Amino acid sequence: MIQTEITEILTLKRTISIISAALLVALLIFFGVYLNLILYSDKPASNNSLKEIFIVDRGQKFIVTAEKLYKTGLIKHPLKFRLLARLKRLDKRIQAGEYLLSPSMSPNIILETMARGKVNLHKITIPEGSSIYQIAAIAAEAGFSVKTALIQAATDAEFAHKKAIDGDTFEGYLFPDTYYFPKDETARKIISTMVERFWTKFKPEWIIRAQELGFTIHQVVILASIIEKETGAAFERPLISSVFHNRIIRNMRLESDPTVIYGIENFDGNLTRKHLRTPTPYNTYKKKGLPFGPITNPGLASLQAALYPADTDYLFFVSKRDTTHQFSTNLKDHNKAIRKYQLHK
Repeated sequence: MIQTEITEILTLKRTISIISAALLVALLIFFGVYLNLILYSDKPASNNSLKEIFIVDRGQKFIVTAEKLYKTGLIKHPLKFRLLARLKRLDKRIQAGEYLLSPSMSPNIILETMARGKVNLHKITIPEGSSIYQIAAIAAEAGFSVKTALIQAATDAEFAHKKAIDGDTFEGYLFPDTYYFPKDETARKIISTMVERFWTKFKPEWIIRAQELGFTIHQVVILASIIEKETGAAFERPLISSVFHNRIIRNMRLESDPTVIYGIENFDGNLTRKHLRTPTPYNTYKKKGLPFGPITNPGLASLQAALYPADTDYLFFVSKRDTTHQFSTNLKDHNKAIRKYQLHK
């Protein structure tokens, strides 16, 4: 009986020793793997600092991402990379998009970059006076595959109303500026960003000024868009504005060629008398007051000029064909200017 108990105790001790040894070995293996991963996490694949585009597709499994990183030479040991990501709980947080990565970046940095969605941003510069259609073309030239979608979204009346735009399109509110977007950015996000930029640039005191003039913000934008298209020389903006303000006060037609052109579908560059005589919502030779809506997207200076015109009695202006204009207070002088600068008489 005693011998049996002793045997059982010895067996139990041996079992405990074996388990302890196994646990110790497992612990040593774990710490060995952990240490190996820690060392791996800060060791770049190479010292090549040349960055290249790496794309993570939407819904792409992490194992696929790791393999693609390995095949492009951005990391070594894809299994270690996956274990490191699991250890840092980042394997399920990788965001889709286009990234600029290099082999000189450590696995840690690559993981953090993709987990935080630090995607490569592409520059797009919108010049003052660009229309919706021109902006769509500029976006396409910059590499964004949203030309058709951008036009559709920018002319979506329901979308415009949701963004508190008085008009049925976003014309006039896509603020000309330099923007940075991910390559796969949606058309609606691009438009929303430009509209938000407009509202950050439209000063609070300008809202008060518009009310003093008896204008709505939308009317200010319309007038600014005309000034933008009529101006070849920046210093003339307040003068051009004064002409239109003076004509509005006197209930005169604005008679602005750019508004007529905007209302012509597929304009070929040749403005004719027939065009001037054809009524459209934008033909200010036939329609009194402002046209139906903005004819372009004005910049800051044109918006300011619309609100703060120069103090003049000018009612007319004609191009001198050198980007500037001759301004007149009466029709007689205006006709003289036309003969001099347009007819060369």
